[in-house]
Parts: sequence; C-alpha cells; structure tokens
Amino acid sequence: MMKCRKLLLLPFLSCLVATLAHANWEYPGYYVGDGAYTDDGSRFVVSLRGGASVSAATIKNQVGSLTSEYYYDPDSGVIMSAGYCGENCDQYTYAGIADLSALPPRTDFSALSFAAGASLGWTIPNKPQWRLELGWDHISESEYNSSPLYEGDLELTGGDIDGIVLHLTSGGVQSSVTTDIISIMAFYDFYDGLQKPLRTVIPYVGFGIGYADSKTVLNLADLYGDLSESVDMGNFGEKDDYGVVQFYRSETSSANIAGVLALGLSYGITESMYFDLGARLMYIPKIKWKLTNVDNTRNRDWFSAENMFLANIMLGIRFEF
Repeated sequence: MMKCRKLLLLPFLSCLVATLAHANWEYPGYYVGDGAYTDDGSRFVVSLRGGASVSAATIKNQVGSLTSEYYYDPDSGVIMSAGYCGENCDQYTYAGIADLSALPPRTDFSALSFAAGASLGWTIPNKPQWRLELGWDHISESEYNSSPLYEGDLELTGGDIDGIVLHLTSGGVQSSVTTDIISIMAFYDFYDGLQKPLRTVIPYVGFGIGYADSKTVLNLADLYGDLSESVDMGNFGEKDDYGVVQFYRSETSSANIAGVLALGLSYGITESMYFDLGARLMYIPKIKWKLTNVDNTRNRDWFSAENMFLANIMLGIRFEF
C-alpha cells in the first residue's frame, strides 16, 4: 500500500507540471515608470530526478547476551557444542560458554541500487540564486547477505579448562533495506543578476535536513546449529524435524533524522526548463534489523547498519515558473 501511494506522486507531479507549463503566468514583479516591468526573480520550482545510489555502512552486532555451552572430548581433542553432544554431554569435560554478542560481523554493508526523487520549491525574491525545496527521495531495495553473519575467535569462560579459544561462526542472513527521505533543502545557484542565463552550465550547492524512514527485511538461518540451542530463539521461528529453528521472515521500520549535502550542474534550455545533473550525499545514523515472532508482538535486535552514507547520482529536469 505504501509503495502504491508513492507511485501515485509521479502522475500527480506530471499533471501539475503540464498544467503549469500551459498556464499563461507572468513572473512576479512590479511596474515602474512608463509601464516598464521589473522581475524580482522569484519562481515556483518543480523537479523530477532519477539515477543510481551507492550506500555503505558499518554492520554492528546487536544480539545482546546469547550464550552457548561447549564440551571437550579428551580422547579426540574435539570441542563440541551442547547441541551437538545432546544427551551425552555428561561424558565430556565442560569447556565453558561463549557469548554470541562478542562475535564481530563478517562483512560490512555496501550496495548499489536505484534512486528517484521529486521536489517542490521557490526561489527567493530579489535573491533568486537561493532556492528552497521540499523534497522526497526514494532509494530502492538494497540487499545485505552474509554467510556466516558473525565470525571470530572467542575465549570460553566458566569451564573446567582455562584458556580455550574457539573460532566460531554463527548464522547466515539474506536481508534488504528500502529507504525514503523527506527533506527540506536550501540550494545556491552560481550566477549573477536576477535572470538565470540560458544555454549555460550553472553550478550549484545545497544542504538540508530530513526524515528518513527505512524498511528492513530479515531472513535468518541457523546454519551452524548454535542458535537453536537457545530457548528464546524458539519464539522467532519453528523447529523442524532435526531440531533446527526455521526463523520467520521479519520486517522492521527504522526512523532517523538524516543530513543531506548536494552539488551539481544545471543547464537552461528555456526560461522555465532546466536539465539537472546532481549528486546528493545523505547520512543516516542507524538502521536496525530485528527478529519478530509470528504475529509481530515480540522482537529482538539482531544487527544494525551504523553511520550509513548514501551517494545518489541523478539526472533530472527542473521547471521554474
């Protein structure tokens, strides 16, 4: 439903642009002596854009405390999890516990996806180099897949043997994120006078702040058997015939304040139509992926993407009436 509402914006803006283009508007201004007309440079602005988005972030472990027990077989020298030895664990030496929350992620987040946006705004009277715009940017689905999700060396604690260090792996994920950003932007076009020059490249810069809504999807798999040992993990999936938890597909929303910087070039083909090639750098502090139960009444943080940067390179068209 949310996607349909966003798609409805495009035909609405197209109709708005067409209506404005056919309107017989006179630029804001005032008449002086002998009927001469002075234009103050203010304009109503509508823009549409599309292109590519490159994103990068640091993946952080958000599991919280989740421990697994391990046992040592002195005959073979093998260390095994409690899930592996099952009811026969009493035959082996207790090696200790490892906390999954201490394992680092195997890879960080990086993705390439499609980006699109639209804006409405106004150029300031008598200072038309300045544009104020209310904009919407959509960054389409970006995937984060990792197998294992967590991997590293951990020292076991609380066991009958000291100093045991294990190389542990845990879980595998197929996940995605889709982001929408509503922003308020200020742009400055580098040219002199009240009228933008035609058929001339005009550089610009911009800055602003916005609201970012990120939708994440998490498909977690217990590839190594350690997660199914936890009683709590049973709340977020169902055990199969082998006792391995098959986790539910989980969806989460993250809301953030986003910072936006922009720079680009515009080229006027008429007094009211400009081609625009621009880049927008967006910063989002934190996006979360969570496990949820079957009816979404319970959740548990699993990992997050922190300090996410999105660089959008987009080609668009801007109308100034």
